[in-house]
Amino acid sequence: MKKVISAIDVGTTKICTIMGNLDSGGSMQVLGVGLVPSHGLHKGMVVNVEEATESITESVKRAEQASGLKVESAYVGVTGRHISSVNSHGVVAIPRNDRLVRPDDLRRVLASAQHINVPDDRKILHAIPRGYALDNQERIKEPVGMHGFRLDVETHIITAAVASVQNLVKCIRSAGVEIEDLILEPLASGEAVLTPEEREMGIILADIGGGTTDIAVFKEGSIYHSSIIPVAGYQVTSDISIGLGLPFEIAEAMKKKYGNVYPDVLTKSEESTLSVEDGHSVSYRDLCNITKVRMEELLRLILLEMPDSNYASLAPAGLVLTGGGSKLAGLEALAKSSLRTQTRIGEPMGIYGITDILHDPAHATGVGLLLWGIRNQGKPAWEAKKKSGIFGNFTSLLKKFFGL
Repeated sequence: MKKVISAIDVGTTKICTIMGNLDSGGSMQVLGVGLVPSHGLHKGMVVNVEEATESITESVKRAEQASGLKVESAYVGVTGRHISSVNSHGVVAIPRNDRLVRPDDLRRVLASAQHINVPDDRKILHAIPRGYALDNQERIKEPVGMHGFRLDVETHIITAAVASVQNLVKCIRSAGVEIEDLILEPLASGEAVLTPEEREMGIILADIGGGTTDIAVFKEGSIYHSSIIPVAGYQVTSDISIGLGLPFEIAEAMKKKYGNVYPDVLTKSEESTLSVEDGHSVSYRDLCNITKVRMEELLRLILLEMPDSNYASLAPAGLVLTGGGSKLAGLEALAKSSLRTQTRIGEPMGIYGITDILHDPAHATGVGLLLWGIRNQGKPAWEAKKKSGIFGNFTSLLKKFFGL
């Protein structure tokens, strides 16, 4: 029987567990999905271990019921303002007489790139090669098997706060699930919604969740830049709640049902009144105006996170918006108008089975985590490490660096 791969997206507003495997044709078949509201998390980080554990346990239970199988271990997404990243350069000599690059040389050069100052309260989560150079010949994707004297690598290194990782891992393990690997969430989302052509040309991905907006820039087929903004759907709902005098839960429902940020909606729409559950009424114009102003601010924050102010040159393929916050009516048009760049809404691709609920931008991370796990299945150890981080399987990393 084929090994079942599981993924758990631990978000601020929802917990989603997905189980799947590869069929004989190499396509991903979803076997079970468990979706529940999230409790005990704020801005992507655990703030109440007991509540978070209960939510994760319920999500896992529902996925198991749907699939008829058990979740033994899972790939888990990680996000939060505690995440930081830096690009680093590594170089090693090829010492053998035949000057043939072998897998061990890749491990050595990636280890060399990791020689950066990391505070004691932080550890490396990913060390992902952006590209290799052999004897100054650049843009080499797979140097193994080639000949040369000097091997260079440009590496994107992502670090995480030890305490935040420990809290998340504790919740997952308390739910009876071991961890295969921890994956930075925008990397996972990119697996689900980006095409190889977009990754190669240069693309900005912004996953707008409930508590954070996760950003990743891909260029020449690999990760180029990543960052986390602690502003997302929660702030939009909070502004509506305060501005219109509504309870938070009702403000959230109104945003999802009526929110529209299309650039011309305020000039084209007539003044109308919307009734709400508590017997009060609110102005449709006011609702849309508050939502639009907050989303314009978020789009500006995304650009401020770019490593290069000339984002058109950095990412010629434009911007892909995904996550639950990207479903606001008119957001694609607003981004095109205000940023003057090609924009689309990214939905998960390349899956079938029990998937009706997953064809939704809100589940980009969960599907991406599953794809990440399946695409690393059966690969040589050094190849898996190259993609998921220099330490490979996260279980050993947890024990070695996070004290778990």
